[in-house]
Amino acid sequence: MCQLALKTHSQAIIVAHNHPSGTLRPSENDLKLTQKLKQVGDLIDVRLLDHIIITSESYYSFADEGTLQI
Repeated sequence: MCQLALKTHSQAIIVAHNHPSGTLRPSENDLKLTQKLKQVGDLIDVRLLDHIIITSESYYSFADEGTLQI
C-alpha cells in the first residue's frame, strides 16, 4: 500500500477490507494495522484518511467512530 501511495504521489489513502463473518467490530489486528499505517504514513507524509470495514449489511468507519486517533 505504501509503495503504491509513493509511486502515485498520493497525499492520502483510505483502506478498506471486509469481514465475511458479518461483525463490524474491529479486531485487535485491525486496530494494530491502523496504528501501523498511521505511523508509516506520518513517516512518508501520506495521511490515512480512513480505514473501513465492510460487511454484507453495513460498514464501520474508523474516521466516523473516532478510532483513527489510536
